Amino acid sequence: MSTLQSIRPTARDDAVLNVLADFVTVEGLQPGDRLPTERVLSERLKVSRTTVREALTRWEGLGLVERRQGSGTYLKAAVSRDMFHLPLTFASGNDFESLMQTLEIRRALEAEAAALCAQRAGPKEIAFIREKLDVMEESFHAHAGMSSEEDWDFHLAIYSVSGNPLFGQIISAMHEAFHRFWEHPLGVRDFGHASFPYHRTLYDRIVAHDAEGARAEALKLIATVEDDLRRGAANLKLADIR
Repeated sequence: MSTLQSIRPTARDDAVLNVLADFVTVEGLQPGDRLPTERVLSERLKVSRTTVREALTRWEGLGLVERRQGSGTYLKAAVSRDMFHLPLTFASGNDFESLMQTLEIRRALEAEAAALCAQRAGPKEIAFIREKLDVMEESFHAHAGMSSEEDWDFHLAIYSVSGNPLFGQIISAMHEAFHRFWEHPLGVRDFGHASFPYHRTLYDRIVAHDAEGARAEALKLIATVEDDLRRGAANLKLADIR
């Protein structure tokens, strides 16, 4: 705790954030680690607990920390004084338009992450992705296509191996929005089934270090998801007419 420095009263909120960022950096805290309590931070920074709480609330709004009732405040993303953090605001509905907006972001992110992954993945990283793929395929066959968490883990592995930590931060912030695609949106019970084969072909292109091929397979995968969305929207429209 000796790395925490007291601050002057001026611009306290921003100053608290800067000192907290310095503390996280010096202490080597990683996402998942717990921060000191508000009381401890207040005493060390010589500001009120209200000031500390407001600063942490700003971080929470940016998706940088998570407050767990009865447990404490935990770091969710990398933080430093030199980083510039922006909140993400996106449609949260399960209607066709909202889902399509999120899918457009998925298309851009996943295609680029797949290409970078193919360029940068070494033997260890490829083995890691293969493990996630095998688990996903096994779950898909064992549970009649119900493999949402395993599917998500496969995509997270590709984002991770891409080598760009910003992918992980963006995906973390959009976690809830992306998960709507594994919840049978628009009443399509076999939603995502058509995308299943493209996980394997995407992996094959990564193994071959074929960046453009991996990008193409990721785009094919997303195209099947879009087809499912349009099919669901059409079915709902037909049901309304009847």
